[in-house]
Amino acid sequence: MMGGVPGQQPDLSNAEIVDYSPLEGDGRIRLKLKDGSIIEVKLEIMNILRAGNDPNTGLPAYIVQSAPMVRLVECPKELRKSPMRPSPRDAKSVPGFA
Repeated sequence: MMGGVPGQQPDLSNAEIVDYSPLEGDGRIRLKLKDGSIIEVKLEIMNILRAGNDPNTGLPAYIVQSAPMVRLVECPKELRKSPMRPSPRDAKSVPGFA
């Protein structure tokens, strides 16, 4: 959100959802990590809300509800491990939640 009083939650009682359309690209970015892996990150936008105007600047205040979507594109073979498999006697158990 732009502007506003730091640490103070905006009043969402009169906020309205604002439709949007991307101007360019699909919002994905590829990053090469120091360990040699390549990940792709996309910011998934759920809603954009206009929550009135900033009292200091008069500019509209927007709140973006989003979630990062991360996908492993490539990783070095030395970072890979064998998948953990449940034992046949306890096929319903999830590794790490015994």
